[in-house]
Amino acid sequence: MTVVARLHGYPPDHNAGAEWMTHSMLRALAARGHDVRVHLFRSSSFWGRYALQGVQVWPMNAASRTPGALGAVADVVLSHLEGVPYAKAAGRAGGVPVVSICHNTMPQTFEEASGVDLAIYNSQWMRAEAEAFYAGGALEAPRRTLVVRPPVFAEDYRTTPGDRVTLINLNDNKGGALFWELARRMPDIQFLGVRGSYGDQIVEQLPNVQVLAHIPGSGMREHVYGRTRILLAPSEYESWGRVAAEACASGIPVLAHPTPGLSECLGGAGILLDRGDADSWEKAIRRLLAEPASWEEASAAASRRSLELDPTDELEDWCRVVEEVAG
Repeated sequence: MTVVARLHGYPPDHNAGAEWMTHSMLRALAARGHDVRVHLFRSSSFWGRYALQGVQVWPMNAASRTPGALGAVADVVLSHLEGVPYAKAAGRAGGVPVVSICHNTMPQTFEEASGVDLAIYNSQWMRAEAEAFYAGGALEAPRRTLVVRPPVFAEDYRTTPGDRVTLINLNDNKGGALFWELARRMPDIQFLGVRGSYGDQIVEQLPNVQVLAHIPGSGMREHVYGRTRILLAPSEYESWGRVAAEACASGIPVLAHPTPGLSECLGGAGILLDRGDADSWEKAIRRLLAEPASWEEASAAASRRSLELDPTDELEDWCRVVEEVAG
């Protein structure tokens, strides 16, 4: 089976949760012996074709130029985010099924996934939101759906936690303003900020804060989680929260704003706090750092959640369903 994904970006250049979720799913198909190809429609640092864990990637200059050309070489066409309308056109041109991976609950996401052969939702709450959206009857629902939680292979991230309080992606939605407020309140505590791959980054200069440049997924274990004692996830919106699952692999406690996605991701293992209440965040951080028993309890809960999030069975289901859709 030949699976062709038309995507805006791909690791190692693009490293947000959407890109790594999609790569993990394509990697699973490649591991089963399928021919998995990614055609990029935005520029990257690569000018020649490259391979990543069995997935072949064509940069924009070498990718198919028309929907017909893309559909002609595929048994299944796949995309996500803004690439879905083009993928649907390629599927129509080639007479092949189309898969949409949905990463958020925005109306545009569900509108563009309307009528696809298979829609992937990253959480049960997203599936419920989608079902409510299509229940209105104005648009055709996807013919088939499947929940695949963003796959995190714990062995790729597991390490010994460090000593820093960390935020990954310093934009406002992710909690960049709160991060700096907490660092100013606690000059005696060391913080680590990691620039994200999207959004306007909020960057200040404080003596107790180190800010790292954007880190590829392959470097997160060494450069981020190996230096992190507590992970902050005060996102205003989060459909899942991949970094929370990555941190759990090392038993790193996660403080999170209770978005539906983060709440489902952490499954009771995180410490949920309102992002507008900086006092509660400061109190929780100080307690975890000052009371070893509290940190150990939170760490054990995170490690248990990591085991529960093992992606093996869901990736098996994913591969089986794609094979069925392809016929």
